[in-house]
Parts: sequence; C-alpha cells; structure tokens
Amino acid sequence: MPTFTAPDGTRLAHHFVGEGEPLICLPGGPMRASAYLGDLGGLSKRRRLVLLDLRGTGDSDAPADPSTYRCDRQVDDVEALRVRLGLESVDLLAHSAAGDLALLYAAKYPRRVRTLTMVAARARALGVDFTTEHRLEAAALRADEPWFASAREAYGRVWDGTATDADFDAATPFFYGRWDAAAEAHAAGEVEQTNERAGDVYASAGAFDPVAARAVLAGWDARVLVLAGERDGGPLPRVAAAVAELLPHAELVVQEGAGHFPWVDDPDRFTETVASFLG
Repeated sequence: MPTFTAPDGTRLAHHFVGEGEPLICLPGGPMRASAYLGDLGGLSKRRRLVLLDLRGTGDSDAPADPSTYRCDRQVDDVEALRVRLGLESVDLLAHSAAGDLALLYAAKYPRRVRTLTMVAARARALGVDFTTEHRLEAAALRADEPWFASAREAYGRVWDGTATDADFDAATPFFYGRWDAAAEAHAAGEVEQTNERAGDVYASAGAFDPVAARAVLAGWDARVLVLAGERDGGPLPRVAAAVAELLPHAELVVQEGAGHFPWVDDPDRFTETVASFLG
C-alpha cells in the first residue's frame, strides 16, 4: 500500500487499481474510505485508478488537528498526491461530496487539472446545494418499487434530521437505481468505511467561498464531465445541469436508470461514458 505525507505531516494512503494512464479518484461520503469505489464498474480496464483515502479514512492516518477534516483544508492533500505521482497535470474524478474538494482543488490549482469528472457530485464550492425538496422529488420516482411504502417515511426522517439507524437502513434503496443483490452488497460497507466525526467537519462553516471559486473557474479551460443519475436526488439532473453551466467547458450526461452510484447500477454504461470523455 503506497503512502505519502501531507503538508501537515499526516500519512495518507492511496491504492492503485488497473493499468493505463492514471485517474485520481476522490471518494465522497463525506469522508468515506475509497474502498467503496471498487474498480468503478470496470473503468480500471481503461485507466489506472488512483484511489485516495482521505485523512482519517481507510488506510490513511487521522490528523493531529481534527479541524483539517474541513474540505478546503484537504486541498493540499490532493496536491501532495499529484506531486507524489510525478504528474504535471491530472485527470481527476470526484464522487458525491468529493465534488466540493475537486472544485476547490481546481480553483486553487487550475493549471494542474487536465480533466474533471464529477459523478453524482456536490458543488457547494460554487454555491449550488441540494435541498430536501430535491431529494423527495427524486424519491417519488420510485413509488412503484415494492419497498417504497416502508422506506418513504424513513427517507423523510433522514433529511429532516430525526432518523434512527433503522431509518437510514430502510432508506438506503433510494440511493441506487435498482435495489438488487449488487446494490445491497455495495451498501453494506458504508458504516464501517465512514468517519462520521470527520464528515461532520467536512462542510463546516468557512469551508466554501463560492464567489471566489466562481471567479477563478469562470475562465478555466479544463474539460469537465458532469455525470448525474436519472433517479438521483443529489443532484437532480436539472441541478447537475445548473452546475455544468457554471463551468465553461463542461458537458452533462444523465445516466438512465441510475441513482447515486451509477457504476453499480449499470457498470458498462458508466464505464463507456467516462472512458469516452477521457479519451
């Protein structure tokens, strides 16, 4: 397991999967170990995935200062990984909450990013957020599912802050385009892989300055893929489109039938979409 040292001295781990040109992959969660990305539905057959365990997750050490779990304070961890790999510029993939980290990295180091692939990604760094109404709108698309009746109330409690552990379990199917054995197996590792304490700090006050980030990225010339799941509420496809409009060279792809983990829902379609974008 290769490691490197962050600027504050924290030992961070990364994992290589596959062969080919490197693709740095930032996990979401927030603050979930990169293991849940797997081989991104077989994308490792087309690119060498470099899976970063963010500080305090997976095989990376916890920092001495817990305030460094805040998203903006992890930007230089990504830069240290680029330096460790000896790359002048990188292809970057970010899932979910890591969209914020990737955008902040691009705003600070715009010339170091060759391409950015945002998969079901957040963009609070640009002032775009997902609302409870967005989540419930997407949930309504699943009304014909056999599990819907028992899961809908639990899902509502997830977003109003009153959920129990049992509610989180019951609501899990909403995050996948289809709730089958593959989705169940993928979801089973979430609790063990997630650093909840770090996740609470990740987007805390001061993490984002959308005006400053937009100002830098308005003139950014890197190519960006914004990939959204048709059935995902975070982001809804139209919200993903709004994010794409803020980036000069962005294209939007909505993966049919997919939820928040599109490489689990339809690995072949996901892999072909991302590989084609990367060229």
